[in-house]
Amino acid sequence: MPMLADRVDYVIGIDCHKERHVAAIADGLGSLKASLSVTTDADGYRTLVKWADKNAGGRRVWAIEGAGSYGAGLTDWLASREEWMVEVDRPKRPKRKAGIKSDEVDALRAAKDALAAKRLAEPRRRGGLEAIRVLKITRKQAVQVSAVAVVQLKALVVSAPEGLRARLRGLSAAQLVVACAAMRNQPSPSVEWTATRLAMRSLARRAQAAAADAAELDRELSAAVKAQAPQTLLGEIGVGTVVAAELLSVWSHKGRLHSEAAFAMVAGAAPVEASSGQLIRHRLSRGGDRQLNSALHTVVLTRWRQDERTQAYIARRRAEGKSDREIRRCLKRHIARHLFRLMEAAA
Repeated sequence: MPMLADRVDYVIGIDCHKERHVAAIADGLGSLKASLSVTTDADGYRTLVKWADKNAGGRRVWAIEGAGSYGAGLTDWLASREEWMVEVDRPKRPKRKAGIKSDEVDALRAAKDALAAKRLAEPRRRGGLEAIRVLKITRKQAVQVSAVAVVQLKALVVSAPEGLRARLRGLSAAQLVVACAAMRNQPSPSVEWTATRLAMRSLARRAQAAAADAAELDRELSAAVKAQAPQTLLGEIGVGTVVAAELLSVWSHKGRLHSEAAFAMVAGAAPVEASSGQLIRHRLSRGGDRQLNSALHTVVLTRWRQDERTQAYIARRRAEGKSDREIRRCLKRHIARHLFRLMEAAA
């Protein structure tokens, strides 16, 4: 694939912030031609496009830092005008403490990073996929709130006054939440008793509310995933609603990631050399998107228990002297390759 400098006349680097975006136009050699700061609203976006038409009217590409966060609005605006966009990582900080730091410099660095990159990533698509991402994140937070509230409630029972503890001892987590949520304000033997009962009721009701939110979000997420995911993906062993949502959020659309190796790298499933002396081996990567890596781990564990082909593979690799950890690494890499190809083919 030819370098970006051979395909465009200008690269417009964008340093995105909450209230203002800073743009810098660079030519094919990375030289600064013009810069501009605009507000993050429709008027600012119109001003930015007019300025780009005036100063970079030839073949151009927008190199946006933070296209999925502060730059989401601008990305949508440019996509509606069929502009070519690529997403760049946050520019590296200067090595020296006295290094120059400004928004204009960061915007120019974004443009230079795009020019130097061998592979260019497109911004994630929004619409239905953004709906999946928002529901997925909010559902996870609701589940965590409910789980933390239950843990805190159990800890309160351990140190509660004996009268309260005796009434709640032996209850399951679900029964404990129901019993504590139903507590009423009644005369109490001590201030400690009153405060502990109030805290228990508050935690129980918080757990119930978060669990109800999680259930509602789960239903909406399931519907959104079924509308976006190919049936072949949902038919895979170990791929449920949450795992499919994670896969779709990262993959986004066909062509965003140039190969299954790039997808494995993003997922933290690419093998990393860990050889030393006479020992030649690989280890799991600790980089990449850890949420996607967790989703692949879920698929691996499900197939480990339920899939006959996976169990046969495990037995063969164990006979070769591989540890279970090394086998899980191999399975993650294989599953990342398989699911990526499946999504690309279905698209």
